[in-house]
Amino acid sequence: MFRGRRLERREERQEDRETFGRGGAATRYQMRQRLLAIGDDFWIENEAGQRVFKVDGKMLRVRKTLILEDIQGRELCKIQERMLRIRDTMEIEGPNGESLATVKKALITPLRDRWTVKFSAGPELEAQGNILYHEYTIGEGRDKVAEVSKQWFRLRDSYGVAIEPGQNDALILAVTIVIDMMAHSGR
Repeated sequence: MFRGRRLERREERQEDRETFGRGGAATRYQMRQRLLAIGDDFWIENEAGQRVFKVDGKMLRVRKTLILEDIQGRELCKIQERMLRIRDTMEIEGPNGESLATVKKALITPLRDRWTVKFSAGPELEAQGNILYHEYTIGEGRDKVAEVSKQWFRLRDSYGVAIEPGQNDALILAVTIVIDMMAHSGR
């Protein structure tokens, strides 16, 4: 029994390397650390250095608002801070105002940072790891859909996001932006 479980965990790690390891199937993006001064716009690039998504920081709003657009300028997601909540919460909306996901910081985090991501059409995922240093995963239990790490880029103010094939890349990137905004809210 113990041996079977160990073999199963070894196979899980191998699958994880095939997806998220060097040369794996995951799609990688480069993000700027400390992205936001509201009003700033920035580009998200793929690992080949091509611009893929634009983040438009809207000014003159009471709440923090960001728009994630594709390369043609079409709105994919809108990120807005929700006011008057007990816990830190931010909402990600679709282009027609429909709720796509809600990101909340966990109240009690004894050893690691932990956030919950509730998708309107899907499971509730957790982001766990060292959020402040951009070393964490997004997933459900051992099944991860994205990995965030600074180790993939030499640039000091950049970090990478690797997303499992078949995911909504724009939505997962929006989640990482929200987590970055909430974790570094003092800037």
